[in-house]
Amino acid sequence: MISVPSAPSVFHAPAFAGSFGVARRDITPPLDIYARNWGAAQHDMAQSVHRPLTLTVLTMATNEAEAEPLALVSLDLGWWRSAAEEKILRETLRKAGIAEGRGILALSHTHAGPVFSPALAGQPGGQRIPEYLHYVCRQIREAVAEALLMAVPGVWESATGTCPLAQNRDMRDPQAPRYIVGWNPEATADQTLMVGRVSDAGGRCLATLVNYACHPTILAWENTALSPDFVGAMREIIELETEAPCLFLQGASGELAPRHQYVSDPEIADRAGRCLGHAALSVLHHLPSPGCELAFDGVVESGAPLAVWKERICTELPEQMAVRRRDLDLLIREDLPSAETLKNDLASCGDHALQERLHRKLLIRQSVGDQPTYPVSLLLWRLGEILVVAIPNEAYSAIQQDVRKIAGALPVFFITLANGGCGYLVPEKAYDEDLYAMWQSPFARGSWEKCRDGLGEEIRRLAQ
Repeated sequence: MISVPSAPSVFHAPAFAGSFGVARRDITPPLDIYARNWGAAQHDMAQSVHRPLTLTVLTMATNEAEAEPLALVSLDLGWWRSAAEEKILRETLRKAGIAEGRGILALSHTHAGPVFSPALAGQPGGQRIPEYLHYVCRQIREAVAEALLMAVPGVWESATGTCPLAQNRDMRDPQAPRYIVGWNPEATADQTLMVGRVSDAGGRCLATLVNYACHPTILAWENTALSPDFVGAMREIIELETEAPCLFLQGASGELAPRHQYVSDPEIADRAGRCLGHAALSVLHHLPSPGCELAFDGVVESGAPLAVWKERICTELPEQMAVRRRDLDLLIREDLPSAETLKNDLASCGDHALQERLHRKLLIRQSVGDQPTYPVSLLLWRLGEILVVAIPNEAYSAIQQDVRKIAGALPVFFITLANGGCGYLVPEKAYDEDLYAMWQSPFARGSWEKCRDGLGEEIRRLAQ
């Protein structure tokens, strides 16, 4: 007789039961703000708005009295260009009552948004940057206060799926011995899609979370509209269905981008957003009802012996919360030019695209300074059966794949461009190739591995 192992008799989605609040604000800037994100662009300011830019706050705490909250802030902004805006926005979270290490500022990484770095206030339209940054800070404070005030008991449940939107973008130039940045149909891509649903005690959806790794680079140098790129249509699809705000969390997308990109047609971005939105809805619909589990209810003898599973309310959901921060010093590469050298190169450069590269490199050098190392803080939140990992900079996707393997059964929401950053984190083997991300990065070989290993050590501690 063949022995059949017994199966688990109860299933519920990985979950965290606690107190949750959510709030949203519009952060669409004035059109005359500096919004140059592409070296090939012929304009410095936008001419229209494709979709509004927003920030959405989700606060979390245990159900204990006087519990210290966490705050996850999703913003439709591009990337950190200097240490100035990092300091200002992180201080804003502190003033909003969120302690260091308990707040995550997560940029969507749209390449069709405004520049929000005071370091570029001297550019055309740059005079608008300080007042816009002040406005964003006020919206963060108000949204955090509202979310904390409106917080109610609820549950965050998660599920994992896939979406075909993200593709590998490290392509060998067919006409020259180099790599270029665009769809490489011969390479595979991490298309993991993490979806979270936050519901109140009555089952009403309070918020959803979509964690996906893919560069929002569809609207490019010919586009003159402010836009969240594909993230906008993705949110619209989900919010029409759930009647609740959706937070987009950018994953480790260092080498990942849409197949069809670098266009001016907003419909291409919306089409990509609908692709991701419907994929996320598919994952959401696969979840049990909020706060429920599936329990084996016995066998019904029919044409075959039928296993009957029934949905029931979970009587116990995990409520523990743990926060860890790993501080690391990353080595700066020895061949990174000095600020003085970059300023001289910039002054003598007449090529528009090269000027943009040099200017970005100068901002990076000024951000990391002249010290041999650069400090980074990695955040890890254990929320019941869910793990949130947030790191600064733009990392290649293998880091989230490795971290998820280490985490095992714990689903991982992996967020990059969190709370700051100044460049790419690429695996050591990439330093042997002429990759854009490699020569853009200020970090020396081994930095990607140091971050991955540090995260692995902290995850093992949290899993104990």
